[in-house]
Amino acid sequence: MRSGVFILICLLFETLASQENKVEGSLFDARTNLPVNGASIEIEDSFHKIQSLADGYFSLENILAGTYVLKITKEGYLVKRLPFSITADQTVNFRSVFLEVDVQELQQENSISLAENDFADDIETDFSGGMLQATRDIFLTRAAFDFSQSFFKVKGYDSKYGDVFINGIRMNRVFNGRPQWSNFGGINDVLRNQEYFYGMEANPNNFGGILGATYINTNPAFMRSGIRVSASASNKSYTDRLMATYNSGVQNSGLSYSISASRRLAKEGYIDGTLYDAYSVFGAIGYQPNAQHTLYFTGFYTPNRRGKSSAVTNEVFELVGRKYNPYWGTQEGERRNSRIREIEEPIFMFNYEYLGDKLSVKLGAAYQFGILTSSRLGYYNAPSPNPDYYRYLPSFYINNPSGANFENANLAKEGFINDPQIHWNSLYSANLSETNNGKSSYVLYNDATEENLISVNINANYTFNEFFKLDTGFRYLSSNSENYGLLADLLGAQFHEDIDPFSNTKNDANGTLNKTEGDRMGYNYNIVSSQYEAFLQGNFQFEKLAFFISGKTSNTSYQREGLFLNERFPLTSEGKSEALSFSNYGIKAGFTFKLNNRHSINGMGAYITSAPTLQNSFINSRENNKVVDSLQSEISTSASFSYHLNLPEITMRLTGYYTEFKNATDINYFYVDAGVGSDFVQEVVTNIEKLHYGGELGFAYQATSEIKLSAVASYGDYSYSKNAEVSINFDTVGAEDDLINLIGTLDLGKTNIKDYKLAVGPQKAYSIGVDYRSSKYWWVGITGNYLADNYIDISAIKRTESFLQNPEGGTFPNASEEQVAMLLTQERLTPIYLLNLTGGKSWRIYKRYVSLFASINNVFDVTYKSGGYEQSRNANFGQAFIDVQRGAPQFGNKYWYGYGRTYFVNLAISF
Repeated sequence: MRSGVFILICLLFETLASQENKVEGSLFDARTNLPVNGASIEIEDSFHKIQSLADGYFSLENILAGTYVLKITKEGYLVKRLPFSITADQTVNFRSVFLEVDVQELQQENSISLAENDFADDIETDFSGGMLQATRDIFLTRAAFDFSQSFFKVKGYDSKYGDVFINGIRMNRVFNGRPQWSNFGGINDVLRNQEYFYGMEANPNNFGGILGATYINTNPAFMRSGIRVSASASNKSYTDRLMATYNSGVQNSGLSYSISASRRLAKEGYIDGTLYDAYSVFGAIGYQPNAQHTLYFTGFYTPNRRGKSSAVTNEVFELVGRKYNPYWGTQEGERRNSRIREIEEPIFMFNYEYLGDKLSVKLGAAYQFGILTSSRLGYYNAPSPNPDYYRYLPSFYINNPSGANFENANLAKEGFINDPQIHWNSLYSANLSETNNGKSSYVLYNDATEENLISVNINANYTFNEFFKLDTGFRYLSSNSENYGLLADLLGAQFHEDIDPFSNTKNDANGTLNKTEGDRMGYNYNIVSSQYEAFLQGNFQFEKLAFFISGKTSNTSYQREGLFLNERFPLTSEGKSEALSFSNYGIKAGFTFKLNNRHSINGMGAYITSAPTLQNSFINSRENNKVVDSLQSEISTSASFSYHLNLPEITMRLTGYYTEFKNATDINYFYVDAGVGSDFVQEVVTNIEKLHYGGELGFAYQATSEIKLSAVASYGDYSYSKNAEVSINFDTVGAEDDLINLIGTLDLGKTNIKDYKLAVGPQKAYSIGVDYRSSKYWWVGITGNYLADNYIDISAIKRTESFLQNPEGGTFPNASEEQVAMLLTQERLTPIYLLNLTGGKSWRIYKRYVSLFASINNVFDVTYKSGGYEQSRNANFGQAFIDVQRGAPQFGNKYWYGYGRTYFVNLAISF
């Protein structure tokens, strides 16, 4: 019955539009008079949307009589809006439309240094700003290029709630759901053809996430033809970059191709010891036999190697400053970082597109393979090689249980200040000691993941008429990853004995005990994953009202297969785990109501269930098959309401939003020394509920033809809305309690985290800006930014009942409510003021275009904390109380520090 009504509605709409009205014209570059290919032409508030052809021509047909606005957008050009009216059986011909070059386009070259956050290692951070480069919205642009300096996240959302697609293929990782920007870094020139869908708005290509979706198209037919060479200098992640790109444009045969390559490097970035070494190559070839059919192949390979850095305590910061990085030391006159992240994962894609009058179909398939490694030092029955280890710092002697030893504290202070880095030569000397008999005390090993990914995407759109359009699609992903420890460097030793130093048990009981360089060590397992998703969306468009409704269904599955028999987990380490499968669904809807051509309102809402990420499904995947108890899908409920103002000189968006997350899971790893036992543990936090609400304002005023004023505000409140459940999983042989030894898990019950703030960057952010754009193709901009209410991440275990349990029995006599509250008060970081400058100039010299872009961030070199977390080692009141008494805690909060004054300069030549 429902399907019959639906068909009747479609047929009714089909009969309402039969007029042969038409809008056509041709696009040209205002400076070169050459045709502009691949520009997006759409009639606002309608389903009419096409792209210009190779000769710049466009044609939109079957338009109802009325008054409209034709909107033309193209990367590198200013947006053009052309009002027009059309009557029955009329053709409106704009003839030649000239697009002005946007001299501010080079702002996207000012790459966001924190897009990867690779410097964060043991505690995982996230950044969602980079995905916003595809939008012209003033609020989102400011969030990407200004607020991002302090880990700002739009609406406080994790980036896994936003999708990034290249040629219809979703680029979010299976492991944590987040985009991995390194997979397509360094090929900026060929990723400019982007489209961004904000939040839950209607998306013709996919159901999308509540954070939105970015679509990147690498079809060479749509890239600006010619050669472009650019050189960049910076003091951020990399110091030098050289990039060259050639786009052929569409030839008479219908063929087009594009090639691009770049080199980025730094012996050391802004943070000490953070090397950067990256190559990128890209190639695409397309064939367009006619306006309806297009085929193209794309391949890119972006190997990159980066040195990491670490969060540090206040004590360390006060001794050696914000650029300090404990991961490196000097070896034979060269700086050597022990934490190197390397990615080599080439991607190949095939795409076919059909564009008809009413039906469009897109098919895509991709294959990605390669390896990701992250190195670290391992030490076995030997002192820690980490130079900022707590026993090497002054606080160790000040907080000594036998009494403060200020003489040794001063010696430790002087020693650390004078030599705060890794002693590589000492590690070699220890391994070469005669007492070792060739066995290693220290090794350098890699955490390695080799993954093979196959992705398929099918998308279709059918426009019934002016009033109704249907979107549908299907995507599938299959992943097979090998995960293992790889012995990279024996540091002078002859072999490594592959045992767990805490329990003296074998990691590979059925394999060779003594490992050599190139052998797998520590752990070895495979993960097989698959995902599929199908969606259907109906879009309705009337004169003043437009609305949509969209639904999706999906399934996600994971299975682990252990390849090592671990003596600590003889029953669960080897062989296949249970197969995990999660069936999910989502529904969203929204409307836009035009009060008139200048004022409109829109509202959107969604209810979505999502599978837990692979990262938060297996408790300790490196060693056993154990799955989080009662693992369930996460539920997100979200709503937003916006008001839009579009005047000739003023544009504004004001948005309010509300989102609830339920059934979330989080797994953390750390060493704990408390009443629950002393061991390296896995902390599993389940039934997490979070609440996000707030508002966004983006305002722009074109005061004169050359001066533009802007103001942006983000007011958010993001917190835990309910207490969660905590359990601790031990490496069982090392646990002290007999019951824990038997079951390996200790249920700590509730963690009292309700109303604590989420560590998602600043929850309040405000900005004002002034841009001056000269008619002589130069511009300059200044923005002042204020960011506040940035909280550090709390320790869940410290907020359980175990925190008050005295290992010697009973309770702590001095654990008053005031003292407990003092120790558990969440730290709010100091608000910061940041001033940023940008500017650019473009010249035409002998038919060649030279463009210069420069930016200075944090002009006044402000020192500030951008994020941080509580350490969980002192997980009972007695230890935590003693640790803070003398004002120099051994296990105080750790912080990341934002960059000081940084610059970026880019010079490009196009011809």
